[in-house]
Amino acid sequence: MRTRSQNSTTQVTEFILIGFHLPRPMEFFLFSLLLVVFFFTLAGNLMIITLVLIDQRLQTPMYFFLFNLSFLETFFVLTITPKMMMDLVSQNKSISFLGCISQCYSYFFFGTCEIILIAIMAFDRYIAICHPLRYTIIMNGWVCVNLILVCWIGAFMNNFGPIVLLSQLSFCSSNVIDHFFCDYAPLIKLSCNDVDTLLTLESTLSPLVLLSSLCVTVVSYLYIIVTILSMQISGSRGKTFSTCASHLTVASIFYGSAIFMYSLPSKGHSQDAQKAVAVLTAVVTPLLNPFIYTLRNEKVKNAFRHCLHRHKRIL
Repeated sequence: MRTRSQNSTTQVTEFILIGFHLPRPMEFFLFSLLLVVFFFTLAGNLMIITLVLIDQRLQTPMYFFLFNLSFLETFFVLTITPKMMMDLVSQNKSISFLGCISQCYSYFFFGTCEIILIAIMAFDRYIAICHPLRYTIIMNGWVCVNLILVCWIGAFMNNFGPIVLLSQLSFCSSNVIDHFFCDYAPLIKLSCNDVDTLLTLESTLSPLVLLSSLCVTVVSYLYIIVTILSMQISGSRGKTFSTCASHLTVASIFYGSAIFMYSLPSKGHSQDAQKAVAVLTAVVTPLLNPFIYTLRNEKVKNAFRHCLHRHKRIL
């Protein structure tokens, strides 16, 4: 929908999200698949949040950060998936101007939080493995809480400026977005304003946060690998590396998709490829995280068994 102002400029008040260009039967199939994924994603992340809250054995820095990751993933998937599922089964694929800007900000806010948190978790593993005797001193409660505050405040500061500039643009050429959610790039293409300032700000801030986080993660794991290889007992090497493998898997998926979407030049990337990678980031990764951590983590599995056993005794 558009409104015409006094100066005869047509202003967009809502957007149409095209989505995936699929035939109707495939849209219903994708809706069913997303519904299952959405349920298991929420169930898995809420399970981790609950276990960390109720089990004393999981109330350590590592699981405190895992709790925050699951918390972010829960809100991250709620930002994108429900609207995407609604559009697949509805003829009305519109989203209001305010709803679109809010979705865009929420997506990048929670995504930036995750990027920073992944680096924090890598640093935590570095301290635990490379400086085990000083771990409880360095990663005390005050430090952990402040690191999470850095994560949230950093994400807010990184995205507030661009979203304010984005909300002030006039979208007068078209209101059709060739995507399944309100992403920066499709929105900027629809604007009839000068977007040089916004593009400069976005092309500076996004790679800066992403590459800084990636550097911290890579350097942390280089030190971890050197430390593991220097261990005398081979059994200790495998046990120590297994504690990091889950985080490394999640980090690889998240960084790979984020770099493809927002740091590499978009020239040559088809819109379908952008959508596929966006699905990986917004839908698949939040599903994989809780299962990767629970299936490879004995403490989490033991806490889950203990919780089930206690629940059976109550019943």
